[in-house]
Amino acid sequence: MERYLCVFAAVCLLAALVCSFTLPSYAAPIDDRFQAWLQTDLWPEAKSKGISKKTFDEAFLGVKPNLKLPDLVLPGEKPTTPQRQHQAEFGPPADYFAEKIIRAVTLGGRTREGANARVLGLIEKRYGVPGEIVLAIWGRETGFGAAKMPYDAFEVLGTKAFMSTKKDFFRTEVLAALEIVERGLAPVNAMKSSWAGALGQPQFMPTSFLKHAVDFDGDGRPDIWNSTPDVLASIANYLVHYGWARGRGWGTEVTVPANVSCSLEGPDQGKKISDWVAMGIRRVDGKAFAASELKAEGFLLMPAGRSGPAFVVTPNFYVLKQYNNSDLYGLFIGHAANRIAKGDAIFVGAWGAVGDLHSSDIAALQRALEDKGYDVGSADGLPGFKTRRSIGIWQAKNGKPATCFPDAGLVAQLK
Repeated sequence: MERYLCVFAAVCLLAALVCSFTLPSYAAPIDDRFQAWLQTDLWPEAKSKGISKKTFDEAFLGVKPNLKLPDLVLPGEKPTTPQRQHQAEFGPPADYFAEKIIRAVTLGGRTREGANARVLGLIEKRYGVPGEIVLAIWGRETGFGAAKMPYDAFEVLGTKAFMSTKKDFFRTEVLAALEIVERGLAPVNAMKSSWAGALGQPQFMPTSFLKHAVDFDGDGRPDIWNSTPDVLASIANYLVHYGWARGRGWGTEVTVPANVSCSLEGPDQGKKISDWVAMGIRRVDGKAFAASELKAEGFLLMPAGRSGPAFVVTPNFYVLKQYNNSDLYGLFIGHAANRIAKGDAIFVGAWGAVGDLHSSDIAALQRALEDKGYDVGSADGLPGFKTRRSIGIWQAKNGKPATCFPDAGLVAQLK
């Protein structure tokens, strides 16, 4: 027994030594390859775009790839669809609209609406974006500036440009971040970001900062980190650049009769709102649509299919989605803005028990639908409108009630 224990101890020691040498030796080559990539690949392009060596070296001083970030592809590996997505927008709708979450935005928005009334009035006059919309985005993105940005933007953007599933996207962003510093718009030590590389209180990616950030307080530079007027005006400017229509809202909750297919939703299937009304769709508050709205285009939105509330939305809803390409995000902003302006009121329609499938299961379902000739957008594990309506069309063709949302039974049938 004593001999056995000695041998066992020796084996354990050897295993520990192997681990102690294996882990750093795995990380070290990635660090080395990252440093080589910075100098031989990224730096020449940065230089060609007018970035000085001083700025480049200062930005990446001591920076190593952060292997804890999501959506990375390690050298020698292939990208896979994760079981769970990192962003809240891809989880269950009921969780996303939990009262404690949305109330924090609406209460905070009303408080700041009074404190910033003059600035918000000037912004609405110049840009045509209602103050409550701007406040809702500010509150959702960073809790009105209270959220801390824990990451070094160059670590995040550099890592993702080097080894993420969207290398080209993040390469453009890291070069834009270098331009921000080079132009003196922010020092390197101010470039703190989210895990995705988004900057400041509005959570702009660096390219968005360069395109949309504005100096609204008149101090000579756009400051989305510390200046509330600049933050609010920059959000409004962003929306205007993506086509915000002055004078129109974002949409309203409606009831959709059973004979109106949920597969009619989507930004490419717009109708005059009068046509939706003729099909039996009605506002949940019992009011009639304004005469000017009846003549305008509207779109059916059913983010949980038949298992949640339904809406007729305007083109402005899809402008909100430019901020974060999620139906739930756009809906959260519109709903929160309504509550900031008019008081707290929940949706009339209830969210069903949906949104708990693994993203990998949804991706398998999407691939199965693609094999049958359906357009799901892409097999990315996210149930966007193209996936939802393709599900509804398949269900109807196969004699099943159209729900327009994936569930475990549907995954099993289509796999």
